[in-house]
Amino acid sequence: MASFSGITTRQRYLELPDTFYSHVHPTPLRGDVRLVHFNAGLARDMGLPMESPEEWADIGAGRALLEGMIPVAMKYTGHQFGMYNPDLGDGRGLLLWETEGPDGRVRDWHLKGAGQTPYSRFGDGRAVLRSSVREYLCGEAMHYLGIASTRSLFLVSSTEPVRRETIETAAALVRVADTHIRFGHFEYASHHLGPDAVKTLTDHTIHHHFPDLEALPESERYPAFLAEVVRRTARTIADWQGVGFCHGVMNSDNMSIIGDTFDYGPYAFLDDFDARYICNHTDQGGRYAYNRQPEIGFINCQLLAHALTSLIDEDQLRRCMREYETTYNDSFINLMRRKLGLARADDNDLGLVMDTYSMLHEHGIDYTRFFRGLSTLPSQGPAPVRDLFADRGVADEWLRRYHNRLASEDCSPEDREADMCRTNPKYILRNYLAQNVIEASQAGDDQPLAELLKVLKRPYDEQPEFEEYAALPPDWGKHMDISCSS
Repeated sequence: MASFSGITTRQRYLELPDTFYSHVHPTPLRGDVRLVHFNAGLARDMGLPMESPEEWADIGAGRALLEGMIPVAMKYTGHQFGMYNPDLGDGRGLLLWETEGPDGRVRDWHLKGAGQTPYSRFGDGRAVLRSSVREYLCGEAMHYLGIASTRSLFLVSSTEPVRRETIETAAALVRVADTHIRFGHFEYASHHLGPDAVKTLTDHTIHHHFPDLEALPESERYPAFLAEVVRRTARTIADWQGVGFCHGVMNSDNMSIIGDTFDYGPYAFLDDFDARYICNHTDQGGRYAYNRQPEIGFINCQLLAHALTSLIDEDQLRRCMREYETTYNDSFINLMRRKLGLARADDNDLGLVMDTYSMLHEHGIDYTRFFRGLSTLPSQGPAPVRDLFADRGVADEWLRRYHNRLASEDCSPEDREADMCRTNPKYILRNYLAQNVIEASQAGDDQPLAELLKVLKRPYDEQPEFEEYAALPPDWGKHMDISCSS
């Protein structure tokens, strides 16, 4: 372990055999480089020096490494849109090192946009400013919504041209996570390296990321590991559904082994509610539509379970997989009760929830505004809810049913409003807001990015000075075409 300005640094991933990675030096960005944003709050949590954030730009640009950094491109595989791809790996990202913060938490640093690696296939190894801003924003948005997520430490841009659908400019960010190990690592070990490698990877992952399981005998440890991964995955996806988040590319190589929301690409938060909404226009079959995300999470857990068959017998695998449905269902209904302000469970609550979704879908009601309006019924009355409906009678009928359900609750209206406002955000990262920031950053103005991040740090607060960020999106900002291109 090396010392870096009083911070303990590690290289835990390099404890694995070198079949799991390749040593690669970053390819420096060309042209002028600027620091677009430095995440001071995250840096503070990590115990990093913040006196001169601009000094980090050379690391982001791949022009410098700190003493102790040993960059590697991770090798993994995975199922993309349901098809197994053996050629995956970090095609433009490099794991630099890990640092331990003052709280003892160890985090990976992953430089995304670092240039070509042995796993780039036909790619140029670059990230563009557009997609990098989107990832930076969404990691923060999800974190402050209370949803498990990777985050970004800093973001740099350069004048180097990169061709996507059009000519764009290159960028890079340092993504931070407790680990970058994903389901695809286990698929790679299982399909290509054999049972010994699966055991080595699993033991490594348990030791560093599930240490409470180490004391168990192997016959219990590995099933307990899989069951916990399944539960974490189910809880995260329930959280997505509750806040109206669409990931867009739920390939198994984008599934974090610790349950983080991982690898932001063509994501979206729902505007007008559409249960079948597809946020990735590359996904022509709708495999990753909003209403399919819970199912795809289960399928990806099945793929992980298959990769662990050398460690876990068939009966145990089935028991582990049953944890998904139980955990997802419990997490989802409990979250929806909180969103509706229901402290007491009722057998009819699931029917109320599903009927609510059907109503929102049929009438195309803005998801976030509906639940926030519901939260403030005691103080603002029904107008914020009713005004979302072209047919006010539909809203009135639903509100009568809702008030009848509330009659069995003991909580005061004031306390219920406070609780619901802590559950139903007023501010979410709508795609049009991200697009406005991207266009400003592309023009060299990073102030809109900083301001939007300030808003997203307090998604549940009223923030009257930023009321415009809670507005309904303009027509051009609804159902924007977002692709996997980055």
